[in-house]
Amino acid sequence: MSTVTPSSDQRHGQTPGTERRMWWGLAVLTLPVLLVSMDFSVLYLAIPAITDALDPSATQQLWILDIYGFLIAGLLITMGNVGDRVGRRRILLAGAALFGVASVIAAFAPNAAVLVAARALMGVGGATLMPSSLSLIANMFPNARDRAKAIGVWTAAFAGGSAIGPVIGGVLLHHFWWGAVFLINVPVLAILFLAGPRLVPEYRAGSSAPFDVTGVVLSMLGILPLVYAVKTLAAEGASPTVFVIGAFGVLMLALFLAQQRRAAAPLLDLALFRNPLFSSAVSVALVGMMALGGMSYLTGVYLQSVRGFDVLSAALAGLPMAVAVAVFSIGASRVVAAVGLRTAFVGSVLLAAAGNLGLLMLDMSSPLWIYLVFTSIAGIGYGVQFSVVSDVVVGSVPVERSGAASGISETSFELGTALGLALLGSLATLVFRENSGGWSFGDTLGETLHRALGMGDDGTALASAARAAYVDGMHAASLASVILLGVLAVVLTLVMRTRRTSRPNSPQEVSPTMP
Repeated sequence: MSTVTPSSDQRHGQTPGTERRMWWGLAVLTLPVLLVSMDFSVLYLAIPAITDALDPSATQQLWILDIYGFLIAGLLITMGNVGDRVGRRRILLAGAALFGVASVIAAFAPNAAVLVAARALMGVGGATLMPSSLSLIANMFPNARDRAKAIGVWTAAFAGGSAIGPVIGGVLLHHFWWGAVFLINVPVLAILFLAGPRLVPEYRAGSSAPFDVTGVVLSMLGILPLVYAVKTLAAEGASPTVFVIGAFGVLMLALFLAQQRRAAAPLLDLALFRNPLFSSAVSVALVGMMALGGMSYLTGVYLQSVRGFDVLSAALAGLPMAVAVAVFSIGASRVVAAVGLRTAFVGSVLLAAAGNLGLLMLDMSSPLWIYLVFTSIAGIGYGVQFSVVSDVVVGSVPVERSGAASGISETSFELGTALGLALLGSLATLVFRENSGGWSFGDTLGETLHRALGMGDDGTALASAARAAYVDGMHAASLASVILLGVLAVVLTLVMRTRRTSRPNSPQEVSPTMP
């Protein structure tokens, strides 16, 4: 792989054939992103069938669900740096191979332990796919306007995968056995292997500094326990063990940051956070995903356990929001061009806040259109902000570091989701328990509704009280997310004092050659 310095005509006067190849390459890059995001959500529908077939213990069931996300969160920064060094397309294809093999193992897993191991391998593979695909866009699209559109498409694919995962899972489980939700990955990855080498350019930074192995170890020892602690806190509540694990993660992260200041070639360039645009983007990713992740989970339970929709119907009710996210992710560059970067950032955060505020109108019998309208409003805000986040983060660094920067932004998204589930979920649970009205509630709404079965009139009253208390908890969490987003909007307004619509560091000085 070699790099050349293109002339001005080469940079700004691409031939129609080259441009078509560039956009077809983008279509190929969206495939692994779609799969990674789908595999976060598709398993929720399959768990009952997996439980019947493999009879996992409660601990094994937890790890089947969570080990995938844990390893992705822990390895994103590392894999972004590895891709910068060994080649972004190479690490993309290697990760896709691992993801595909692990998917086949998962589909035919004979027991729960094998399935947990396969999900872990899928997490390792998935951690290579996200930062490498996003950073390759920086190489393929040196023009700022084209790059912003391309990142919008990438963001739309990620959001679309999360939304259609349950729908596709429901269809597959209706016609096939549970392993089909994993085998669907194989033909998609086959397309990536066939088309990727032809349509996606290779890029590798020419760094000769030793790889920061110590930073890798410390980052994983920090991120993995912290994510585990916040997810366990959300699912099972507080305990001394959870706090010890969380405190260990915080300590390791502190050691990681101290070590990064001294490292010759650090995984995490702390100087990036002196850039107000970069810091603002990471903050939006973290807080935005806290609000989105927490409220998506709570409203999913609301639709099923309070309103009585089945899982597939609840997933279909989430499609309007997914469409809003996808459309406005792709159109985010036009929004920025029209109103400026600061206004686009602040306005998108306020739209997300307005959508979450509208959820306060939901009760046990409210019409479904309230949910559809306000989640769609929030989806517009999330679509714009997440697309702009990715563009700003990748654009805040030289092209040779865009893989590492992509890992930082994706880690922020992952940590935001975990914190949303833990903090907003815990707040909702606290209010749920406090509003029992003298009834003996279980730890969750589902447990309480199960307890109410067979109790006759008392059971009906218990179920009604539990549903009302859950709605109160959801309202409290909605209001908390609105406050968080509102504070973020104020901070962005103060910090982002300049209006910029282009990347600070365009990678036009380096252009990869096609193989």
